[in-house]
Amino acid sequence: MSTPLKILVPVKRIKPRVNSARTAIETANVKHSMNPFDELSIEAAVRLREASDPTSKRKSPTPTPTVSDILALSAGPAKCVDVLRTAMAMGADRAIHVDVGGEKGGGEGGAEGEQGELEPLGVAKLLKKVVEAEDRNFVILGKQSIDDDSNQTGQMLAGLLGWSQATQASEIEFEQKGDGWMCKVTKEVDGGVETVKAPLPMVVTTDLRLNEPRYASLPNIMKAKKKKLEKKTLADYGVDNTRRLRVVKVEEPPPRKGGGKVEDVDGMISKLKELGAI
Repeated sequence: MSTPLKILVPVKRIKPRVNSARTAIETANVKHSMNPFDELSIEAAVRLREASDPTSKRKSPTPTPTVSDILALSAGPAKCVDVLRTAMAMGADRAIHVDVGGEKGGGEGGAEGEQGELEPLGVAKLLKKVVEAEDRNFVILGKQSIDDDSNQTGQMLAGLLGWSQATQASEIEFEQKGDGWMCKVTKEVDGGVETVKAPLPMVVTTDLRLNEPRYASLPNIMKAKKKKLEKKTLADYGVDNTRRLRVVKVEEPPPRKGGGKVEDVDGMISKLKELGAI
């Protein structure tokens, strides 16, 4: 009998806005939400469970591995609990909150406090410890967070674990091979699409075209309050949060200039020449 999937989904609490000093993302006294790529990851994990459920409308016509547990994890200040409750309302079975102290920052990318914001390598080391402690065999996480846009954690985690990896997934499928499973991931590239296959265990990062995340319904939000949420610290996992990087400057994109109208094709050509476009 094949081993069921034990999925880990890291989620991050974000609010992208540059601070007044232009040295980081402003996170104090602003409303936060779950990183959009992490919403895709939670949805992907829940759909994998539904694909193997004979009572689900999303039951797959082809053999699909069963999902025994979906664990959501977030590292950051106390308010990270909000995004973990949302993850459980969307379908995660339980959650772990790793408190790194402080109020600034938060989520899978960490928090700013006395210890400083968790860097991608620090997050990857933490996730490795969680994978080992919770006996996970499949990790789905967003390809990046929309505040720091590092796009490094998934790749670093796969390297630390020595696992196969597939990045920027737009489709995730499984094929049975003997007593195990092969994961087939399709992703968009400049020339079209690329498909990779690898055996479990595996790390997959998600892209925007993977799915459309569901809304957490009120009944599920109420049920999520009764699901298990553990509180841990970096010390519990033996993870060092020493910073190795320094952010020199962070700037928002320049505001877009207003468009203009031209009367005819000749006017458009003249305008393009004036702008140096042709």
